[in-house]
Amino acid sequence: MPGGVVVGRYYGADVTVVEDEGRPARFVWNGRVYGIRRILDHWVTLSSLRKPGEGSWAPECRHWRVEAGSAYSQGVYELRHDTITREWTLARVWG
Repeated sequence: MPGGVVVGRYYGADVTVVEDEGRPARFVWNGRVYGIRRILDHWVTLSSLRKPGEGSWAPECRHWRVEAGSAYSQGVYELRHDTITREWTLARVWG
């Protein structure tokens, strides 16, 4: 859709992520390994509460939009890392 906003399908599925220097390198979803070919975007959402004694907002989630693929499929995926629980989820899928 030229000029339109394309929203990927929401999943919210738990995934296992292997990191390389703090960045996702690959992830496992539904028993398949997806190698990350390229990081397209990265952003942080902040918690609504500040940590005691700190003057800045504390990161709550780190989001990574990546181009990735397995032997069966490829596409663009949004991975979300909760910095408090340390859990990773697959938030959205495009393609």
